[in-house]
Amino acid sequence: MSVVPVREICRRAYEASLVVKELTTEVKDRVLVEMADAIDAAAARLQEANALDVAAAREAGTSATLIDRLTLTDQRIAGMTKAIRTIVDLPDPVGSVVQGWTRPNGLQIQQVREPLGVVAVIYEARPNVTADVAALCLKTGNAAVLRGSSIAQHTNAAIADVLTEVLWRQEDVPDDAVQLIRDTSREAALELLRADEYVDLLVPRGGPGLIKTVQENATVPTVIDGDGNCHVYVDATADPAMATDIVINGKTSRPSVCNAVETLLVHADLSADWLPKTLDALQGLGVEIRGDARTREVWPAAVEVQDLDWETEYLDLVLAVKVVDGLDEALAHINRYGTRNAEGIVAQDITVARRFARAIDSGSVFVNTSTRYSDGGEFGYGVEIGVSTQKLHARGPMGLESLTCVKNVVWGSGQVRVL
Repeated sequence: MSVVPVREICRRAYEASLVVKELTTEVKDRVLVEMADAIDAAAARLQEANALDVAAAREAGTSATLIDRLTLTDQRIAGMTKAIRTIVDLPDPVGSVVQGWTRPNGLQIQQVREPLGVVAVIYEARPNVTADVAALCLKTGNAAVLRGSSIAQHTNAAIADVLTEVLWRQEDVPDDAVQLIRDTSREAALELLRADEYVDLLVPRGGPGLIKTVQENATVPTVIDGDGNCHVYVDATADPAMATDIVINGKTSRPSVCNAVETLLVHADLSADWLPKTLDALQGLGVEIRGDARTREVWPAAVEVQDLDWETEYLDLVLAVKVVDGLDEALAHINRYGTRNAEGIVAQDITVARRFARAIDSGSVFVNTSTRYSDGGEFGYGVEIGVSTQKLHARGPMGLESLTCVKNVVWGSGQVRVL
């Protein structure tokens, strides 16, 4: 198969977007159901392609964390189809009126949601992103341009082929509504970053190297899906059993994802009793503890923490631990080292909890629950195109509404402006 140039893919996506934006909800949902069914039917085909990528990754000495993200299990294939079907069941934001009012001269002003146009995503390792982004974009009337990494090239291609085969069977949906850039070179990525005449939004989903490349080279509008250096602060008023459950879940349920806890901050009042017991439990689950001096006083088995640890997204069974004197010190630490992804507090004092939620600079704040819920599906978005760690135009997990913009539609009855 010949490789289509990146700019030509983007041009085709732009042309397709002009058609996709006018599709009815019924048409979009029908195609999405067909896509979900097609992925179900192609499970063996997808796993065969994925096995090639996993074998190559292992041979190259790729980390276990990255291989976990790459591997396409039966459960994850089922998760892809479930996500698409969930999107089908969600309300279509396109055409919805956000608000409206009537001016004294009789003009009716409406703010109406419409598609962005062409949405591009550059992503690493996770092949499920191929299906997630395609479904989100189609539901919101956008054309999707996908560019995965070389480590998942066979898997991404197989998923994209299944989706485009569904589009080929449609009379009212353009074939180019979903396209995969199959050139995984750096040059191809840079060309996508500069295709501003066609691309309306680009979301990078990957590590610091990818994010830096996007920030330094993109001329297209971007929303950064950044690191997840997430914290949990356990206040003196925390319920001890609840706090232990939340910390263990946040660190061990799936350490390779961006909403896993990387740093634990503990009020000094809990350091003598609660902290050692919790660290014992974490160690029993295979977690390496890196503690500050006050942590090591009560739990000597901890490795001495280094300054770099406070800013590290481990994506592994490693946890940095610091004992603090109170909320002010916890807030200062998180706002210095956090990455605006997900931050949590365990506290029974509602005043402390409310201040934490107000003061923390983050897209998502979790009070008495795990940061692992920082996820589009768990928020009721169906699935997410990414987790925005910036403030314009979206923040936190990005669902359907984040792939739309608002335009003003003005209805009149012949009014003309005099001055």
